[in-house]
Amino acid sequence: MGPPVASRGHTATPTVGKAMLNKYARAFFTRVLTPFAAFLIRRGVSPDTVTLIGTAGVVAGALVFYPRGEFFWGTVVITLFVFSDLVDGNMARQLGRSSRWGAFLDSTLDRVADGAVFGGFALWYAGSGDDNVLCAVSIFCLASGQVVSYTKARGESIGLPVAVNGLVERAERLVISLVAAGLAGLHAFGVPGIQYLLPIALWAVAVGSLVTLIQRVVTVRRESAEAEAAEQHAQGSEAAQ
Repeated sequence: MGPPVASRGHTATPTVGKAMLNKYARAFFTRVLTPFAAFLIRRGVSPDTVTLIGTAGVVAGALVFYPRGEFFWGTVVITLFVFSDLVDGNMARQLGRSSRWGAFLDSTLDRVADGAVFGGFALWYAGSGDDNVLCAVSIFCLASGQVVSYTKARGESIGLPVAVNGLVERAERLVISLVAAGLAGLHAFGVPGIQYLLPIALWAVAVGSLVTLIQRVVTVRRESAEAEAAEQHAQGSEAAQ
C-alpha cells in the first residue's frame, strides 16, 4: 500500500496533479530512503520481503486499532508501514529488478491492505461505533474499491487501454480516509467535533468510488465498441481486396 507511485515493473499514467506529486515527493523520499534501502540490501533482505512486511503492518494497524476506535494510533501505525511501498521500489531499482512478479505482488497486496483499512472501519461501526449505516458505507467503500481496480485490470486484460482518470482512484481513497481517520482520532485527546470527519470522508469516498466505477464501465464500453468497429472495418477491407 502507498502513495500514488508506480509499482515495480508497472508503468503508471498519472494525471498532471499526480505527476507533480510524484516528481517532487518521490525525489525527496528517494533521497531519504535510498541509504535505508541500501542497508536492507546489504543485509540480504529482498524487496518482496519488504512488501510483505509492509502489508502485514498496514493490516495489523487497521484491524487491531480501528475496530476499537483508536483511529489516531491506527493511522500512525499504517502511515509508518505505508513507506514500505517506497522502500521496496527503491530496492528493486538499486538491484535492477523490475519484474512482472514484483508488480503483481505489489498490486495484489495493495488490495489486501485496502480491504483491511475499510474492514477496520466497518468493524468499528458494527460494534462499539454502533452505526449500521456507516458500517454499510464502509463495506461499500471496501467492495467498490476492489471493483474499481478490477474494471481497469479486466479491461486491460482484453486489450483495451481503459484511458480514463477516475474521480476517486486508489490514492485519493486512501489519502481521504486515512487523513480523516487520523484527525478523527484526535477526539480522544479532547478535540471537540472532529470525530465527524471520518463519516464525512467515508460518504465522500463511497460516492466518488461509485462515480469512478461508472466512468470506467462507460469508458470500457466505448473502447470495446470502437475496437470491434475497427476490427470489422479491417475485415471488410481484407475481404474487398
